[in-house]
Amino acid sequence: MPRTDWGWLLTPAELESWTLLLTADLFAVNKPGHVLCHPSKFGPWSSLIGAAREYLGEPVLHMPSRLDRETSGAVLFARNRELGSTLQRAIQHHRVHKTYTAILDGILSSPVTVDEPLGRDAHSSVFLKQAVRPDGYPSHTEFEPIACAANHTLTRIRPRTGRLHQIRAHAAFLGHPVTGDKLYGPDENHFLHFIQHGFDETLQQALPLSRQALHASSLVFQLPGGELRIDAPLADDIDTYWRSLQTP
Repeated sequence: MPRTDWGWLLTPAELESWTLLLTADLFAVNKPGHVLCHPSKFGPWSSLIGAAREYLGEPVLHMPSRLDRETSGAVLFARNRELGSTLQRAIQHHRVHKTYTAILDGILSSPVTVDEPLGRDAHSSVFLKQAVRPDGYPSHTEFEPIACAANHTLTRIRPRTGRLHQIRAHAAFLGHPVTGDKLYGPDENHFLHFIQHGFDETLQQALPLSRQALHASSLVFQLPGGELRIDAPLADDIDTYWRSLQTP
């Protein structure tokens, strides 16, 4: 990804290397971290959906769900309106199951379910930040530890609702924020610093990764014609960091 003053521009070769599925009706990719899903003012190759349109030669693509810029993993596009509507209805009727893989700070010793409502964090200077609050929206997340190393836990996560920043907010509520999370980690000032200065030397010294260690591992749609499943191997930067934690 060629670097610009504001971020990255994608290339056709990268899209090809990220491709998980390509048919006449569907396109799925394993999005790396730091790639923006939605269009930006910097042209089609500055976002995943814009680059995908150019790469496929499609005037319109339908993206039924998205990932945060820093979250990697499976993203699915429909290449026609009818299928796009079908996928969207599946989401609206809770016929989609998502599984994430994350590295969490600390040791999560056993599976745990967080069933706590989420709403805007009234104590945060960041407007979009979410927190557990009694008047929030019902939110349900399941955490299952896979392995532990160096006071971190590789964790399988299944959100059963789809609230803003749900996984990250619930992980922070548990006292095990996603490793590298600038907003929900130990100090939200890391996020404010990043907005102003980017991932500079100050953040490099404060954080172990340039982004949150959160990856969308699978998408499973229950459709009228059967099950549609997309699996995305763990992103290289998260895998490399996890392996480094296991080095004596």
